[in-house]
Amino acid sequence: MSAGDFNIQYVARLARLSLTPEEEQTLASQLGSILGYIEKLREVNVDGIEPTSHAVPLVNVTRPDEDRPSFSNEEALLNAPARANGLFVAPKIVE
Repeated sequence: MSAGDFNIQYVARLARLSLTPEEEQTLASQLGSILGYIEKLREVNVDGIEPTSHAVPLVNVTRPDEDRPSFSNEEALLNAPARANGLFVAPKIVE
């Protein structure tokens, strides 16, 4: 499929674009380049290559969940601008 197979005005209308004649010519040229590149990609022999979503295999990308020391409630609230009953108090943003 080449850029000549496309109606640029139709594609622009689908994308809700208003193009000048110069922009249509530019788009046709760019679309032709993109489709040419896609045709080159189709020529690549991919027999025996499994489809993948990543270039490198990803295995166990998350770390194990482990208990670690953290702040106590008092330490966490030390710099709080407002607190009540051991909780942070935030300004009301929704009426």
